[in-house]
Amino acid sequence: MKDLFSSNSLRYKQARPSYSIQIVKEILRHVPERTFAWDCGAGSGQFTQLLAPYFEHVLATDISEAQLQQAPYFENVSYQVQAAEQTTIPEQSLDLVTVAQAIHWFDFEAFYKEIKRVLKPQGVFAAIGYGLIEVQDAAINRLVQQLYFETLKGYWDSERRYIDELYQTIPFPFQEQTVPELHLHYQWTGQQLLSYLKTWSALKHYQDHNTHDPLQPISEALQAASEPLDVTFPVLLRVGMREK
Repeated sequence: MKDLFSSNSLRYKQARPSYSIQIVKEILRHVPERTFAWDCGAGSGQFTQLLAPYFEHVLATDISEAQLQQAPYFENVSYQVQAAEQTTIPEQSLDLVTVAQAIHWFDFEAFYKEIKRVLKPQGVFAAIGYGLIEVQDAAINRLVQQLYFETLKGYWDSERRYIDELYQTIPFPFQEQTVPELHLHYQWTGQQLLSYLKTWSALKHYQDHNTHDPLQPISEALQAASEPLDVTFPVLLRVGMREK
């Protein structure tokens, strides 16, 4: 698993979109027991905190200690630095395993082997993510699309394609459940939009090789745009039961 976010862990926590309780409730529809859940690749706990009220205990793991240090405290949540593909979790102990906006960085074969080891026979696995941001302001949206598809072309890690393909092309060796189409909706200031774009891994790669600020056209356009900005993210969600 790659660690691209430790160096900007606070910015990541503050600027990344939060998940909706609607996503959690959709996943929980498929989970028969709620004793022990594992949120893998938890980062700063954006998704972990939504699971906490529904389980007796939640384990949140990540390879980035810096990210986990930004996570909120809950009595029933333990944060541990562990790789997704090899953990100390007891066999067949988990009711739910979740991965939010991280599975595309994993070694699929090794990770799924670990999931099948730790899930209960009726346990559930859910891969959650969000796709490319859409800004209702057409002019700003065009600039964001240009940044994503043109300026940063060649700077995205190859794993990013799984998000562009809406997680439909990731291996998924589970009894897949039907889920509805979901979206995340926010009203952001221009500064919030810029802060979010600064968390893009490709932007970091671009800045390592160029002196030009690729966000300048968007920054200038935002000065003339009305606030708040309506922004939407398509939710990527795949839910499956463990295959016996």
